[in-house]
Amino acid sequence: MPTIAILNMQGQEVGQQELSEAVFGIEPNVSVMNDMVKCYLANQRQGTQSALTRSEVSGGGRKPWRQKGTGHARQGSTRAPQWTHGGIVFAPKPRSYRYTLNKKVKRLAMQSALSSKVQDGEMVVLDQISTSEFKTKTIAAMLKAVGSEKKALIVLDTVDEKVIASARNIPGVKTAQVNTLNVYDILGADKFIVVKDAVQKIEEVYA
Repeated sequence: MPTIAILNMQGQEVGQQELSEAVFGIEPNVSVMNDMVKCYLANQRQGTQSALTRSEVSGGGRKPWRQKGTGHARQGSTRAPQWTHGGIVFAPKPRSYRYTLNKKVKRLAMQSALSSKVQDGEMVVLDQISTSEFKTKTIAAMLKAVGSEKKALIVLDTVDEKVIASARNIPGVKTAQVNTLNVYDILGADKFIVVKDAVQKIEEVYA
């Protein structure tokens, strides 16, 4: 069973926590994580792109010149795809890119992402994350203390508006709760910073 140090907001070790083997100690399945990331990105697409086909552009009703005898290639419309201002051959139309993966795949992908963070030494557990006022400097100091210099994902056990707002202005820093976690954000973060109580909730959900 993997163990990890519990730090305070000053970066000092204040204890140890055992992590669930089923959630944080499996061999990461790269293929499943890749499938989950592709699914997440596909589901973020708006699918509102649209272009006009040759039947939808205006004009082009008259044959530009007679069929034979001009020396030109035969043409039936000035709105055919090879003409300037012509229609698009396979024009994109609004559609949904959404698809789903089954629950077992989603669970395995999340377990793999969490386990990879532990194995790579990129997971940080804090006893608590709190601030008495809306202060970006407080969260920035905490990130520096735990060695987070690039992208970071902060996972809270409850919605704390002061912490969320204080972290919002820091480039590359995201906040989430246990019920809003996703594989894409976990893998995209250089440091996965979790509150101690949130670790227990993650284990309850994904064990």
